[in-house]
Amino acid sequence: MISTDIAVIGAGPVGLFAIFEAGLLKMRCHLIDYLPQVGGQLSEIYPKKPIYDIPGYPSVLAQELIDNLMEQAKPFHPTFTLGERIEGLEKRGEADFVLTTNMGTIIEAKVVVIAGGLGCFEPRKPAVENLENFENGKGVNYMILDPEKYRDQKMVIAGGGDSALDWTIYLAEVCSELTLVHRSESFRGAPDSVAKVMALAESGKINLVLNSNLQAVHGNDKLEQVEIVQNRTMEKTVVEADHLIPLFGLSPKLGPIEDWNLNISKSAIEVNTDDYSTNIPGIYAIGDINTYTNKLKLILCGFHEAALMSHSAYSYMNPGVKYTMKYTTVNGVSEF
Repeated sequence: MISTDIAVIGAGPVGLFAIFEAGLLKMRCHLIDYLPQVGGQLSEIYPKKPIYDIPGYPSVLAQELIDNLMEQAKPFHPTFTLGERIEGLEKRGEADFVLTTNMGTIIEAKVVVIAGGLGCFEPRKPAVENLENFENGKGVNYMILDPEKYRDQKMVIAGGGDSALDWTIYLAEVCSELTLVHRSESFRGAPDSVAKVMALAESGKINLVLNSNLQAVHGNDKLEQVEIVQNRTMEKTVVEADHLIPLFGLSPKLGPIEDWNLNISKSAIEVNTDDYSTNIPGIYAIGDINTYTNKLKLILCGFHEAALMSHSAYSYMNPGVKYTMKYTTVNGVSEF
């Protein structure tokens, strides 16, 4: 049996930052994740994707960010259960929880923090003729693990969100030809990224196809062509392609969390924005898995939520006690 102060469900960037914030308040953390390694979506889906909205980093690769967060949390000696999923949660008394994984591991904690990103997820697949025939290494993928795989290749990306825009910007310098297909004239991503994509299109570095949808894919043993249809004229265009990456987001599934009597809205956990607590005292939800008015699904926002959650968790565990962090300097190095 594992005993800890805070059980963090989810070892993505927000869960990892929660270790640091809790550690500053002298609380021990144990993280549980269904994936076999830490990092969540950043490590599993796009480890080499550049991220542009982390303070102090004009650009940082997803895996580099995870590595830095692990290094930041290292002084607080977190422990991990990886490759296992939390199946059961039981509250005992006023302030103790018992969690059980699918492998039978039992974790006792005073506080539970759900930082599971989108929960269990799978990519949203577009309705495209013959699409499944070219999956599994034949040209159609739903995530980019190694951008060097596409060096000097012909690529089609479909989508209008941040991932589609960011990968278009990055792969414009990698692929021999790159086409971005979007069903509308407006994008859902950051305005700066949109401006960069437009500039790439104007300079001829990418082919931007708007108001269009994927229609079909063709080839023999591997992908050779992507058929695109214009929404208004219904005119069809065929683009030569070695790879197609549809980036239409992920379909979230909360899994066993749905049975924990939490208040849930549209596959997300409702929280109090004072401290990101849920309707069950002692359980918090931070990051993409929670929902509230004006919610922004940004890593940066998850970091903010982790900080407020940690102070609330300390007060929950120590009623009436206010913790003050004390900084000292040893040989010119600040310590806490």
